Amino acid sequence: MNHQKGFSLTVAIIGILASIAVPQYSDYVTRSRLVEAQSKLSDTRVRLEQFFVNNRTYVGFTCTQAAVGNENFGISCPTQTATTFVISATGTNKMVGFGFTLDDLNQRTSAITGANASTGWSNPTTNNCWVSKKPNIC
Repeated sequence: MNHQKGFSLTVAIIGILASIAVPQYSDYVTRSRLVEAQSKLSDTRVRLEQFFVNNRTYVGFTCTQAAVGNENFGISCPTQTATTFVISATGTNKMVGFGFTLDDLNQRTSAITGANASTGWSNPTTNNCWVSKKPNIC
């Protein structure tokens, strides 16, 4: 009886495909989570503007929204004055190290730190931009 030793061609091909597909899938999942932050920031901006129309000030708007359950970003307003605001989305869970801001002039910034920066994600080189995919493409 002959016993074959070693890898078969099929196992080798599956291994090669998996080594390419898994990192690509991971990047797509991360990109989908970035949309969550950008959506929350845009929604909060609309609510802030409505608050301003009603009150003629941004002061007093309740902005803080902690990430709950499987959400990946919490929202806060580190700056709220009568005529200006800044909204921040800070990564939690699997998105720690990602951060985004939006202000009353619709200026957008991205901050990528920690392990994310070492896996190909980086801060954009252009102004007024939220990073949406590797490498730093807005």
